Amino acid sequence: MNRRAALHAVSFDAVGTLLFPEPSPFAVYAAMASDNGLSLPMPTIRERFLAAFQREEEIDRISGWTTNEARELVRWRAIVHSTLAGVRDAEACFQRLWAHYASPAAWHVNPDAVHVLETLSSRGVTLGMASNFDQRLRLVMEGHPALGLLSDRILISSEVGHRKPARAFFDELARLLGSEPAQILHVGDSPSNDYDGALASGFQAVLIGDDLQTSPSQDCIRSLGELIDSDREGGSPRPALTRR
Repeated sequence: MNRRAALHAVSFDAVGTLLFPEPSPFAVYAAMASDNGLSLPMPTIRERFLAAFQREEEIDRISGWTTNEARELVRWRAIVHSTLAGVRDAEACFQRLWAHYASPAAWHVNPDAVHVLETLSSRGVTLGMASNFDQRLRLVMEGHPALGLLSDRILISSEVGHRKPARAFFDELARLLGSEPAQILHVGDSPSNDYDGALASGFQAVLIGDDLQTSPSQDCIRSLGELIDSDREGGSPRPALTRR
């Protein structure tokens, strides 16, 4: 990772970076289908879900990445109905799944999160969360006090009116964090939404994941702990996460 402007703030994506669904969504959807009279193998669930998700992504792209609470309901209703096509009552499945993912019990926290957040905070780094979610995220966060250091600076796309990778979303994120974009590092697992969107908005960015398909020009870490690890594998220096 090339050294750039000293970083004053770090923003984290939510799902896939700090929060992970447990059990897997495909297992949850398969169980929901079974409860509603349809036996679907998880590979079929996965294929249907990803195809439906990509269709909704394209709709959002065409609309300029605008969103709101109503759009998120429409988006997820379409994904559920498509994924679980053939069940007795797809709308009942949607309502149950919508409520399920509003519960903190449906999510587990990245095991490195507490140490990383406490370390960055002790260095005077401003912390925030930036997510393509909806208002349910606030309920989830309330149930995970381990992420309490982020609670004052949570940016949710449905509340902003734009979602990642829109420039308008990242502009609002910079305002929330009180720093210039070049002094903010955004950490997330989506190459397009998190990495490309942040860079295009003047932020620094890093991708996180142990199975990412990346190019040599992309800055990547396998685990959250690498953000504060001065001895990262590969010899590339970590960001200058220094005090203000």
